[in-house]
Amino acid sequence: MRTAWIALGLASVFVATFALAQGAADKRRSGYQDMGEALQKMQDDDTANPGMLFVQLGEQLWSQPAGAANKSCADCHAAGSMKGVATRYPAIPKDAAGKDVGGPVDLEGRINLCRTANQRAEPFAPESRDLLSLEAYVASQSRGQPIAPPPDPRLDPFRAQGAEIYRRRQGQLNLSCATCHDDNAGKKLAGVTIPEAHPTGYPIYRLEWQALGSLKRRLRNCLIGIRAEAYAYDAPEYVALEIYLMDRAKGMALEAPGVRP
Repeated sequence: MRTAWIALGLASVFVATFALAQGAADKRRSGYQDMGEALQKMQDDDTANPGMLFVQLGEQLWSQPAGAANKSCADCHAAGSMKGVATRYPAIPKDAAGKDVGGPVDLEGRINLCRTANQRAEPFAPESRDLLSLEAYVASQSRGQPIAPPPDPRLDPFRAQGAEIYRRRQGQLNLSCATCHDDNAGKKLAGVTIPEAHPTGYPIYRLEWQALGSLKRRLRNCLIGIRAEAYAYDAPEYVALEIYLMDRAKGMALEAPGVRP
């Protein structure tokens, strides 16, 4: 009888613990979870994911010498050394001597810094095929890894700036990012589910674009959609927003290159 009571007590503890764990479970949703099965299969299958064509091009560019230094990315970085890198950007980069190089940059900015400082080549243009391909190649090596923003207190003011922009109402429609992606996430807009806006899949292939695109491009689309003035591609506001969004998505799995409608 005593054994039965002990077993019942242990079962009760298990049930209570499991319920508590479920209640505390991460309820955030990637845009992937809001897509139909066909699009999910497209992203999951590397032979069907159109973003993988850019990954393949990025792999070729990785080994091609460029610039006055006639150096390739592979001359400095060992194969597979980019695993986990995309999960930690934006960040404040360092030069070859270990000194900080200005303020925070996103992954595209880091690629262009390497290009100008180490290869002594012209930086890639925003949204150019080569820049997106190299970014996709680097990011794809971190697929499945949790987003892990660096615990750098110097990023705190930029994160706060990004949070302020995210919540600020602007444009002729007087909307903020939070209006759609916090207050109305999961609801329908023009027949499409409003996502929670976690940057888990960038650079991303959008069927709407019929091309791979950066997070900056998506943010610009949102600004134009609320009839606000879009920032220039090199504006620091985009980096601040990405710092905040990556922090907001901390722990979620990176999917790049993702596929979206």
